[in-house]
Amino acid sequence: MTVDSQSQAVLDYMAQKETTPLHELSPAEARSNEMLVLEPGPAMFAVDDIAIPGPGGDLPLRVYHPHERGRNPGLVWFHGGGWVLGDLDMDDGTCRRIAARAGCAVVSVEYRLAPEAKFPAAPEDCYAAVKWVAEHGTSIGVDGRMLAVGGDSVGGTLAAAVCLMARDRGGPQIRRQLMVCPVMDRNFTTDSYVECGNSFRPTTHLMHWFWDHYLDDLRDSVDPRAAPLQASDFSGLPPATVITAEYDVLRDEGEQYAARLQNAGVEVTLSRYEGAIHFLVLLADRIDKGVMALDELADALRGALV
Repeated sequence: MTVDSQSQAVLDYMAQKETTPLHELSPAEARSNEMLVLEPGPAMFAVDDIAIPGPGGDLPLRVYHPHERGRNPGLVWFHGGGWVLGDLDMDDGTCRRIAARAGCAVVSVEYRLAPEAKFPAAPEDCYAAVKWVAEHGTSIGVDGRMLAVGGDSVGGTLAAAVCLMARDRGGPQIRRQLMVCPVMDRNFTTDSYVECGNSFRPTTHLMHWFWDHYLDDLRDSVDPRAAPLQASDFSGLPPATVITAEYDVLRDEGEQYAARLQNAGVEVTLSRYEGAIHFLVLLADRIDKGVMALDELADALRGALV
């Protein structure tokens, strides 16, 4: 199958806007690069910006309420950006779209970025956020007993890492994990890297750049908090929804992770979106298959958070 026309239009636009490849920029320069204009999502009943105690100091959260505050089930969401880029604003539209579709609260986490805060700062921040919501969710209108986690790109990586950490650290209970085009291993030799690494975004060069800024020591690449495929045991993890895109270097490792979960007896729904690219959910306002993926995530949440 070829790239669908909407995804190709996005790729063409990005190529036109990019004057210097991101992997040739410093992190600060890359963060100031406004290659994409993200459309706002639907209005919410309330959106609250708060900060909680985190491993590195105050940890910002943004809480989306699609309807009146109460003890509503919640999704804790982690943005993408290769551990180096991104913030609460980047996934604001995504969080609004998921909250509106699923009818649950969404708590977005602004974890610390590399290279200023190297691994394991990001997964430890994300785990701390989920633990806090589980214990103190009623203070923000979220039922801490009814939680899912999820994320896009490395946000999906962090969701998987948090589930492994919660299992191994005795909680909190997580009812479902949602992973969209996740990074699951530091392996640049998969078929999807060979097929997509030079022609689609993120490129192989950019993925090297992300990993190089994230890890202080390459030996950390075998830590499951950084590369969940490196886990030795996949049993006892929450049911999972894994979404991959055909034209994405990360396709194969996401599907390998789904297979590992399934082989360990974990309930898994795996969907590969044919003709789609890595950014299908982030750019759902202009890629119809991204809307389909959002609907799939919302359906999974409604089934899990009851």
